[in-house]
Amino acid sequence: MAPNESDIELRSQASLADIHRREIETSESLEVIEGFSLPPADSGKDAWLCLLACFMLEALIWGFPASYGVFQEYYSTHDFAGSSNIAVVGACAMGIMYMDITIGFALLKYFPRIRRWATPIGLTVICFSLGLGSFATNVPHLIVTQGIIYAVGGGLAWTPILFYLEEWWVRRRGFAYGTTMAGLGLSGAIMPVALEWLLSSYGFRTTLRVCALSFVALNFPILFFLKPRIPLSQSSQSRSFDMSFWKCSNYLILQSGNVIQSLGFFLPAIYLPTFARSLGASSIQGTVTIILLNGAAFLGCMTMGISVDKYDVTSCLLVSALGSTISVFLLWGMSNSLAPLYVFCLLYGAFAGCNSSTWSAIIRETKEKKRGADSGMVFACLSAGKGVGNLCSGPLSEALLHVGRWKVGMAYGSEYGALIVFTGTTALLGGWSFAARRIGWL
Repeated sequence: MAPNESDIELRSQASLADIHRREIETSESLEVIEGFSLPPADSGKDAWLCLLACFMLEALIWGFPASYGVFQEYYSTHDFAGSSNIAVVGACAMGIMYMDITIGFALLKYFPRIRRWATPIGLTVICFSLGLGSFATNVPHLIVTQGIIYAVGGGLAWTPILFYLEEWWVRRRGFAYGTTMAGLGLSGAIMPVALEWLLSSYGFRTTLRVCALSFVALNFPILFFLKPRIPLSQSSQSRSFDMSFWKCSNYLILQSGNVIQSLGFFLPAIYLPTFARSLGASSIQGTVTIILLNGAAFLGCMTMGISVDKYDVTSCLLVSALGSTISVFLLWGMSNSLAPLYVFCLLYGAFAGCNSSTWSAIIRETKEKKRGADSGMVFACLSAGKGVGNLCSGPLSEALLHVGRWKVGMAYGSEYGALIVFTGTTALLGGWSFAARRIGWL
């Protein structure tokens, strides 16, 4: 007799629990080998301070490009008004940073002694990129500086987090990743206010220089807390990594949903301030859309990080997909005033913004099939998948805006109609792994 769906699900959960238990036992056995000399994982001052450092790095490194919608609106109406490809600047900053984490992880895996230097070097490159960007005279200059160079520095600065979170957090790894990624939401709710004020008061050149100095003042003090739990001299980590998980059906299905969702995920953050202006909003009222979007993502990431430690990842992805889709089609698509648009920002930020917090559970799913898979490399590849979608979203959004107005009412009849439909469709398809689980593909 073929097993029913509940039996399959129970066995799947049991397998995941077994993998999680083995990880814990491995960590505990290492402590025994070292004579209990290691600080405790999942608790203690050092573990929490390391998590705080990861949270702050996430907040500042990713929060700046996540707030690019404020720059997008300013560039479009001031210094670079009438220029094309302004959206590409933000797409490059986020997209390339998502992708170069894979290269950074491979580099730090093979040369572990440079991990402690990667973050300060990356932060220095970020400051350099923003300083150069303040001298830009056209959009291609911005793409290179505020986009590409920033992404290279940001990716290098962030990558050591993959190694340190794995060492400091074992039992509550989903919580740790969710908390770290919530940093983007919190800074994304605060940073747009400061950027809006700086841009309107002093222009983009001074704003970028102030941001460069702020990165030094806010990031470098926390580097004292970003440190390994296991000394390199005592670590038995191999410098090689197993890439065979790319042949794993579980990974491929979950990765495909990740890429599809990311194709439309970034579009609201880029265009909401400009869309709000089309409804008659002031500059600060347009900025509120980004604040609400990222603020809700902060809560969503925290909740999702806790949830994936307890529930099946495909169910969590389905909740994220349905919440995102409904908010796009029923709220953004039917917005003709600021009130429903603000509600959309809250719901979309909470449901779509938490998607990356499921990655720790996707890693567990993958390691169930491929036990030799390196957790950090799986995470880096998921990040690269999101980066592919982000890079495509820049030029894709420009094309969607030229589709023309549809003969329907509300926001669907505006120049953003095609963009809204595309965002909602990709959000729904991003949760297709739930269906794959039910028909036995996963």
